[in-house]
Amino acid sequence: MRVIYHKKYTGVYAHDPAAEPGRMEAICGTIEGAYEFVEPTAATDEDLKLCHTDGHIQYVKQHNPSAYNMGILAVGGAIKAAELAHDGEPTFGLVRPPGHHASPNSCWGFCYFNNMAISIKRLFKEGRIKRAVILDIDLHYGDGTANIFKGSREVSYFHPEGYSRGEFMKRLSRDLETAGSYDIIAISAGFDRHESDWGGMLETEDYRRIGELVKTHSLQNCNARRYGLLEGGYNHDVLGKNVRALLDGLK
Repeated sequence: MRVIYHKKYTGVYAHDPAAEPGRMEAICGTIEGAYEFVEPTAATDEDLKLCHTDGHIQYVKQHNPSAYNMGILAVGGAIKAAELAHDGEPTFGLVRPPGHHASPNSCWGFCYFNNMAISIKRLFKEGRIKRAVILDIDLHYGDGTANIFKGSREVSYFHPEGYSRGEFMKRLSRDLETAGSYDIIAISAGFDRHESDWGGMLETEDYRRIGELVKTHSLQNCNARRYGLLEGGYNHDVLGKNVRALLDGLK
């Protein structure tokens, strides 16, 4: 299991919970030494254009250059995670900004570019896959990811819902069971459903179980190809242990 990470991800590029100082450090302090860290390179505008219009790219570049520079490094981390996962190495992209609220020509919710969608599109472009599954466990629906793959027969996007911890886990398991055949499975890994975060629902052990479920299905359906990318999660006191739990299950 490898973790894609760059020390520049600790930089503060905006005034929002995803960009707060100490967020990435809280995670690194929990997982350092347990997993090998791999440094990514920044994506190009051509990579961004796999999912976004030139107008959107230029808007971010002109209105928030810091977010643009951090954003292309996050996309580069996502691409690296997807490529390693395709080659058989379970991988987690410890990247920021998050991305699942970024649509082709707009963005909101602390996102600028859709890390997950671009990483999947790169695999398609390179002819590495024909079908993918995205499991989004963030508290919030990834409207950007859903918009990018709307009507697609090649990509299935699942965002399990539930009014209780048990109901959520049952729905997640059911989604994985009905996903069909695919070449890779990826987790948009938001941790804001945790009982001590905004969602007030899941326990830390649930993230380990989610990782284990994804691992099992990847072994059964896509030659063990699996990876995750960081999305939400804002309580620094619990974020690191929740990420560690998911990785321990996913490895």
